[in-house]
Amino acid sequence: MSYKTDRRKFLQTTAAVGVGYWVAGGVQAQESKSPNERIQFACIGIGGKGSSDSGDAAANGDVVAICDVDRNRLKGAENRFKGAQGFTDYREMLDKLGDKIDAVTVSTPDHTHAVATAKALKMGKHCFVQKPLTHTIHEARVLGELAREKGVATQMGNQGTAMPALRKAAASIRAGAVGDVKEVHVWTNRPVWPQGGSRPPEAPVPEFLDWEAWIGPAQMRPYGNGYHPFSWRGFWDFGTGALGDMACHTMNMAFMALDLRNPVSVEAETSGHNQESFPKWSLIKYEFAANDNRGPLTLYWYDGGKRPDKELLEGRNAPGSGSLVIGTEGKLYSPNDYGADYELLGGAKQPEVEFEQSPGHFQEWVRAIKGGPAAVSNFPDYASPLTETVLLGNLAVYAGKKVEWDSKNMKATNAPELEALVRKQYREGYTL
Repeated sequence: MSYKTDRRKFLQTTAAVGVGYWVAGGVQAQESKSPNERIQFACIGIGGKGSSDSGDAAANGDVVAICDVDRNRLKGAENRFKGAQGFTDYREMLDKLGDKIDAVTVSTPDHTHAVATAKALKMGKHCFVQKPLTHTIHEARVLGELAREKGVATQMGNQGTAMPALRKAAASIRAGAVGDVKEVHVWTNRPVWPQGGSRPPEAPVPEFLDWEAWIGPAQMRPYGNGYHPFSWRGFWDFGTGALGDMACHTMNMAFMALDLRNPVSVEAETSGHNQESFPKWSLIKYEFAANDNRGPLTLYWYDGGKRPDKELLEGRNAPGSGSLVIGTEGKLYSPNDYGADYELLGGAKQPEVEFEQSPGHFQEWVRAIKGGPAAVSNFPDYASPLTETVLLGNLAVYAGKKVEWDSKNMKATNAPELEALVRKQYREGYTL
């Protein structure tokens, strides 16, 4: 029996400890001290969200390998995770230590999510990936298919999915709290990084940065001040703008409640952009056809300081981020990014609802690795279709016109020029 198969069977055999804890209402069984029961994690990207993701990994197993293009970050993480081997290239890490790794976290710039995750999935590794799951719609579809094919535990890092209020709000909408939903409004305080400008001038690559590895699958360009470590989010080649950064959080409650998959069209109004960086603000309109559980509806997205009219919020001024679901019997309003709380407006009544409590977002993934139920935000059933919906909005932002969308075939039927944004080309040495 191979090491990989043996490890997976052993972890699943011992999963009863974790599953039993939640079924029994918190009476935790004695944890075995055998080192073979501990999940062996590799963490790709250890700065920003990667810091907390790798910390979560260490709290639930052993971090045996770490990877970051920033050698300063890598050095600091090597002090945090004693004994972990450090790399600047995830490919080298997985090739060298693949037989010692059970699970991988990916917390890197958006453009490298898919290629790193696909390699790990093909090796049979369980994967946790920060939002948005991918840089393109095609990548999201592929990762979902790969995860299902390999039968591994997966999760996207949209932590609000595990929050009780979000799950209760979604269940309440499904139970008819606001009647038949006609509109959804979602807004964010992003961007909080520069957008709408040109490419920065060439500058010397910092000694601590592996620029080749940072560029990864994107087309090579000179280093410039402003890409690393944060403002890459505003560039088309590396990030997904305000929409990609936050909609997997702020659109999440409505997605869960209303199964907002496969929009039929999307159009956008923006401040304008140069196809180098995202616009300073966007207003995006999604149209969804009826499905088995609801009628047709429209979703409106706002960023860059744009907000819904306060009349929609019963005279309230919209906070920095939030969402509003409008139905024939009232409204459900959530005044934050994660759906962490909500209020019923306009005559809506709170129905009696049941929903599954989460043990915690990262813990859902760990439980799934050990043979428990899949995490809610797993790739095939949730994270991949949510990411596809979110990223479709950026096609309209780029095109500057209404985009008719064939979800089954992933085609902008009236805008073939967008194909390169749906299915991008990778630099030599990188592949899905």
